[in-house]
Amino acid sequence: MGTMPCTARYAAHTLLAALALTGCSSSAPPSAAGSASPSAPTPASPVQVCTSLVSYWAKETLLGTKWSGLDWEQKGLSNDQYAIHEDAVAAGRAEERTAGQDKALELIDRFVAQRCAEQGGATRSSENQHPPV
Repeated sequence: MGTMPCTARYAAHTLLAALALTGCSSSAPPSAAGSASPSAPTPASPVQVCTSLVSYWAKETLLGTKWSGLDWEQKGLSNDQYAIHEDAVAAGRAEERTAGQDKALELIDRFVAQRCAEQGGATRSSENQHPPV
């Protein structure tokens, strides 16, 4: 078998990242008979997925962990999310020099949340010129 085309690989990475971020449903037993049935979990918004994914990888990069050297596709990032990642890491490194690692990690969370919100989840990519439906 050959390798997956870039678009399919990107879609697979994005799907896996979204599934990982949404988590699993509760394994608690059903409530007593006669009560309302549980509602389906609300899927994460593009902004929530962007914030969680980019913040996680930016902090991993700042900390220099084993997996921080993966490329943007392996991390499941769109081109726009990768740009946020790079800006967040640069801001985090500057903050780390003046205020320490804990403050740098806090800054990354705030920075990424703001930029992901401003860009509506930052889903644009060279392989995907249209936002997901």
